[in-house]
Amino acid sequence: MKLSDFDFDLPDGLIATRPARPRSSARLLVAEGDAITDAHVFDLPQWLRAGDRLILNDTKVIPARLQGLRRRMSDAGETEARIEVTLLEPQADGTWAALIKPLKKVRDGEEIRFSNDLSAILEAREAGQGKLRFNLSGEDFDAALNAAGAMPLPPYIAAKRAADDRDREDYQTVWARNSGAVAAPTASLHFDDALLAVLREKGVTFSHVTLHVGAGTFLPVKVEDVTRHKMHGEWGEVSETAATEIAATRAAGGRVIPVGTTALRLIETAARGGRIAPFRGVTDIFIYPGFTFHVTDALMTNFHLPKSTLMMLVSALMAPERIRRIYDHAVAAEYRFFSYGDASLLLPPRG
Repeated sequence: MKLSDFDFDLPDGLIATRPARPRSSARLLVAEGDAITDAHVFDLPQWLRAGDRLILNDTKVIPARLQGLRRRMSDAGETEARIEVTLLEPQADGTWAALIKPLKKVRDGEEIRFSNDLSAILEAREAGQGKLRFNLSGEDFDAALNAAGAMPLPPYIAAKRAADDRDREDYQTVWARNSGAVAAPTASLHFDDALLAVLREKGVTFSHVTLHVGAGTFLPVKVEDVTRHKMHGEWGEVSETAATEIAATRAAGGRVIPVGTTALRLIETAARGGRIAPFRGVTDIFIYPGFTFHVTDALMTNFHLPKSTLMMLVSALMAPERIRRIYDHAVAAEYRFFSYGDASLLLPPRG
């Protein structure tokens, strides 16, 4: 398998910079067998049935992008530099790993001030990242970060526009509850309370899992032989309750359908032994054609970047030639791509 096998031409105009409103009005491409149907997310109940179980990632995106100021005294007097920080993940020692631009403008031990309440000291740097220790922790830190930070929009959106107050709602799922992600599980952004209510009435059930999506999800694949790619790690948890629910659904003949690649990667990590089990820790699972799925029967997901690990994942689920036809149709039909774009429901043959 070569990286070029997962490439395709995508017109720039199909990259969505704002989501559909209402959420469930986004378009939905349904791929079942050899058929492709153009629908909308609010049509999802037509394709699901009683006994199906949707797996929902309940991670909550933090406003991880910060604009700060570094001040320094010199012989010429006080100098200052504007510093942009994107938080990546908390460390065991209480610091945060962060991307700092420009990192060379900050010395170890210097303070970056983000607001009257929030500041951080650069304690160390490693592999192009900084380790920041903030002046606050716990709920005080959360409140100050919420006031000072902006939502960390994906690079392909941030290159077109800055984050604003609309993104605080748009880039968060309606069931988000466990803070820690710096990117949203974007297939989940299409759901609203009205759609969830209709699905419950139909007999569709839900299980919540947590995978804190990291900035590594946007890292490009740099090797031509994709099997040599090293996946980034992300923290996740499948609770005993969720594992029991998933096992019971499969035993009863229902379908287990992750909403988003993050939920899929997590439950397949928890099922590497052949059966779903509780899991808590870091996963770096890499799914590409030839992968054996143990618990996933179908997938709802957005449309992904060319040559990305997510293109490899959906190719593993549906087969590469089938995904090529699906994406050719999506481009020709002008579906909207990436995080704020439209969705697909991928239904491979069972077994």
